[in-house]
Amino acid sequence: MQKSLFGEAGAGHSSSKSSKHVGVASADPALSELAQSLSPNIRLGTSSWSFPGWKGLVWDEEYTETTLSRYGLKAYSQHPLFRAVSIDRGFYRALNLAQYAEYASQVSDDFRFVVKAPSAVTDALVRDESGRGMCVNPDFLNAQEAVQTFAIPALEGLRHKLGALVFQISPLPEKWFAHMPKLIDRLHLLLRSLPDLKSIAPDGVVAVEVRDPQWLTKDFIEALRDVRATYCLGLHAKMPRIADQLPILRALWPGPLVCRWNLNPLHGAYGYENARDLYSPFDKMMDPDLQTRAALARVIKGTASGGQNVFVTVSNKAEGCAPLSVVELAKAVKQLA
Repeated sequence: MQKSLFGEAGAGHSSSKSSKHVGVASADPALSELAQSLSPNIRLGTSSWSFPGWKGLVWDEEYTETTLSRYGLKAYSQHPLFRAVSIDRGFYRALNLAQYAEYASQVSDDFRFVVKAPSAVTDALVRDESGRGMCVNPDFLNAQEAVQTFAIPALEGLRHKLGALVFQISPLPEKWFAHMPKLIDRLHLLLRSLPDLKSIAPDGVVAVEVRDPQWLTKDFIEALRDVRATYCLGLHAKMPRIADQLPILRALWPGPLVCRWNLNPLHGAYGYENARDLYSPFDKMMDPDLQTRAALARVIKGTASGGQNVFVTVSNKAEGCAPLSVVELAKAVKQLA
């Protein structure tokens, strides 16, 4: 087991505790010093938090996944480097205002949430439980659905603790690539329909993440710029490496950085399920991606130095253990000082 530093596991990982209280791992003073060395504009965190394997890294004991999902956020937010988290569960089923408000009540005023829009509006296909596309989704990029089922509940529930609303557009059927201009127009209309975030969430930003490089066109950039949205830097095996995505961010500069480090691009053959099986219980660094880490650190440093906010969340499937990835990423940013 990795030594304590201060959390994706399956239901088969039992727990020694299952109460409503989740304790915090013993604090490492070095992590507090590292956190203090970073710009206050930089908010790092993980994709969700309900991982029993993070015992000793985030939690004091091994709790059940259910317990961590319900009661672990408060403990998570006490990690010195965690000033943000990605709420991923809303991708599978839209959350309501009360659920967002409950999350907001568990963290400090300085904490920020990165929230994924439900797949009901970001996936072109309706899928079965195995993820196989069954038919065309009639609500794909539906502006009204996006506003009513996602933007308004998230904004009114999280209030000033909202960091980013992320529309992660799932991979398109290949035959749809011929219709990208129309899809970008539909996306543009959706983005224009969203409520103004700044009056309630001063740090709030809308970001679009894609899984097909065919989206990355001049029209796409213009659509984002027109509504003051940004491009979510998606570090995923399906997308180009950071260097090839940076022109999009440069074209939208100045603006915040929203990045989700999802899946190790050095292991593109692994799908999410394979990565989960390979890396579980997510308690150690399995496949360090030094190239991605160094490149991302430079983008973080440059963005924060320009006075812009940074929201970066890391998945366990990036290097094997998201908390350790965040620590190493923070160290890489510090070394650039």
